[in-house]
Amino acid sequence: MYITCLDLEGVLVPEIWIAFSEASGIPELRRTTRDEPDYDKLMRWRLGILKEHGLGLREIQAVIATIDPLPGAKEFLDELRSTSQAVILSDTFTQFAQPLMKKLGWPTLLCNELVVAPDGEVVDFRMRCRETKLSTVRAFQSVGYRTIAAGDSFNDLAMIQASRAGFLFRAPESIKAQYPDIPACEEYDELLRLIRAAEAEA
Repeated sequence: MYITCLDLEGVLVPEIWIAFSEASGIPELRRTTRDEPDYDKLMRWRLGILKEHGLGLREIQAVIATIDPLPGAKEFLDELRSTSQAVILSDTFTQFAQPLMKKLGWPTLLCNELVVAPDGEVVDFRMRCRETKLSTVRAFQSVGYRTIAAGDSFNDLAMIQASRAGFLFRAPESIKAQYPDIPACEEYDELLRLIRAAEAEA
């Protein structure tokens, strides 16, 4: 049995922090896991910038409310889920993701939690487990699933490399150049074909 594990931001929806960077006028917040492999370092840096500018969860959620899935993402996900199992594995947070899941038709999402003070300040974050994406893929494998994985960033590489089949989707050229052995594609139709071909393998 196969289960497909998909990244969220950059694959199915726009990058939340880039959208917030543009809305808030803080260019430093454009930095994502495409740029920084160390997620803990990246998030603590982001929290410092939010505190410096007096911004909290309310302001971020207001921007998220304006974000729609990438063109074709819901249709791709609907088609994939029509005949096989799929789950979204993301390092985002439940407080960010819920409105986006509604727009995607409520797929299964495994992600993390923000720690938010009563005044809305984001004071910390809780990761679901260590190496969240890789740990989840290995857990699926331990209960009899063969995994297929797709993502676009440094934090997706471990789950892609640990899976029976793995793909880069709309990844930056820098990552594709560093990992030329991982098949890369740009369009949902192509990604769906690659996943279906992997599922067809004995």
